[in-house]
Amino acid sequence: MASAAAGSQAAGKSRKPERKVRILIGKPGLDGHDRGAKIIARALRDAGFEIIYTGLHQTPEMIVNAAAQEDVDGIGLSILSGAHNYLLPRIIAMLKAKKMGDVVVFGGGIIPDEDIPKLRKKGVDRVFTPGTTLQEIVAYVRERVRPRK
Repeated sequence: MASAAAGSQAAGKSRKPERKVRILIGKPGLDGHDRGAKIIARALRDAGFEIIYTGLHQTPEMIVNAAAQEDVDGIGLSILSGAHNYLLPRIIAMLKAKKMGDVVVFGGGIIPDEDIPKLRKKGVDRVFTPGTTLQEIVAYVRERVRPRK
């Protein structure tokens, strides 16, 4: 009887609980409007994700360094400044250089429809435009972002 209990305890210890998915929410560039990013961060937090919010005026280097330090699984970037064609691919290239190419990068903001296919081709997993519901963003993150190994 005692050995059966010990065996079940050993089996229970071998199964490590899966950690929460960690998402970094960043505001790259000079854009000073962060209300939308904070709303997304709160919705994802309320849905059970661990959120790291970097604040305003982040350089690509600052975002990638924070992502590495925090061991994130995904990065959500809010861009309203029009610099998305430079900033998003730059962040993806820097992640790849740090051997973090498996981090899922998604973005949102004022991004023209014609730019979305180019961004997807450069590695942005998904682009959310104005009018996207919080439920749609949460569902996307649940489906697409998993804890990294």
